[in-house]
Amino acid sequence: MITRRAAIAGLATTLTSLPRSGFAQAPQPQDAGKGLSGNGLTPTWTAKAAPRRLRPDASQDAELWCFNGEISPTLRLKQGVELRLNVRNETPKPISLHFHGVRGPNAMDGVGGLTQDPVQPGQTFQYALTPPDAGTYIIRPGIPGGSAEPLERGLTGLLIVEEPNPPQVDQDVALMIDDWSLNEDGSLAPFDASSGANPAGRLGNWLSVNGKATPHRVEAPQGGRVRLRLANVCNARIMRLRFDGLKPYVIGIDGQPTDTFEPLKASLPFPPGTRYDLLVDLPAEAGAKGAIQALIGNGIPLVDLVTTDQKRPALPAIKPLEPNKRLPDVIKLQNAARKDLVIKDASKDGKAAWTVNGAAGALTSAPLLKVKRGSPVVLALVNQTPFAQPMHLHGHVFRLLHPLDDGWEPYFLDTVQVPENKTVRIAVVADNPGKWLLASTVMERFDSGLWTWIEVT
Repeated sequence: MITRRAAIAGLATTLTSLPRSGFAQAPQPQDAGKGLSGNGLTPTWTAKAAPRRLRPDASQDAELWCFNGEISPTLRLKQGVELRLNVRNETPKPISLHFHGVRGPNAMDGVGGLTQDPVQPGQTFQYALTPPDAGTYIIRPGIPGGSAEPLERGLTGLLIVEEPNPPQVDQDVALMIDDWSLNEDGSLAPFDASSGANPAGRLGNWLSVNGKATPHRVEAPQGGRVRLRLANVCNARIMRLRFDGLKPYVIGIDGQPTDTFEPLKASLPFPPGTRYDLLVDLPAEAGAKGAIQALIGNGIPLVDLVTTDQKRPALPAIKPLEPNKRLPDVIKLQNAARKDLVIKDASKDGKAAWTVNGAAGALTSAPLLKVKRGSPVVLALVNQTPFAQPMHLHGHVFRLLHPLDDGWEPYFLDTVQVPENKTVRIAVVADNPGKWLLASTVMERFDSGLWTWIEVT
């Protein structure tokens, strides 16, 4: 079991509707029954132009691309259910979709050019997989050199895989946090060479929750409990979250269960690609309020939680999610294959470029590391740049090692933030065969070469 103290310490060092009548025993997601076919979910997502006014005061539409015309769609399925997602591309550029955090089959990982051919304009591709783990996952573009623009235009969604016995809550709320780079009239800023030249990536000037203006309002009865699934789907925005007037408990990080703990100093690190599952108990009084803020500038309100006139019966005490028995209890570090990955900023003459061990990511390159299935692997992520580097390992989850390599933090991650000019070591059991990226979650850096790959045979 993960102790509250250990989890808090590890995160700190990483820097990383209820109906108006009656009470729900479990959340009733709006899309839970759509697209069911036998024991599977078979939705179709059409990626197409969907211009709309994001900012309430905008005079012009933002030229978005969305799935079925919807910003921030969410797919929900029970653990063990197969997903067959038909993706139709009606945009002017090739796309592929990565299931960020899902330990699925390599052929369905969605890395265009490495695990599949990109889906060209006018084509359709079916992703077929049964996610092995319950959790909260991001669906986003995955073509090296061609992901930043489609992500910024809105081609992202959430995949929620529900536990067989989820916690009893009044609402289970998916919250996708994004920022958008908008002109004064509300249209999207251009995607010319200069937009990707900033080493920090494309930082937006308007923040949204589920594609709408903040703050997002969540109502629940007095004494109610809500589950919040927070996902950072920004192109580049690294932030922290602060909880005001709330007592949240973290029950999952990056889709994997943890022991419950309260965030240190009521805040959490929140780089792109990171997800948190939280349980929040609301006061037993009407009109009580709490808020989640993004610590950007003086703070930007993201979510307001408010109690209604209703009262609900007392709920049982919060307890941890069931541990994921599919993950290893122990990683034999003494037997691990080891590799250093040195990250450098190779930008020159206003052109963004990044390298890992002296080379930019290339689909024609040999794997950085090749190991047999089941092998323990330790990777040292050496950040020799003045920028924090959030990195994501495809197809696996890993432990964050202690600085002296004498143990690990008591939770699993798939995305870790390496502070500027620092080294972070991660340990993984390479148990999923295939070709897997280790890549920046800042999409402009990813497109500019900040990625490599390993092969598990």
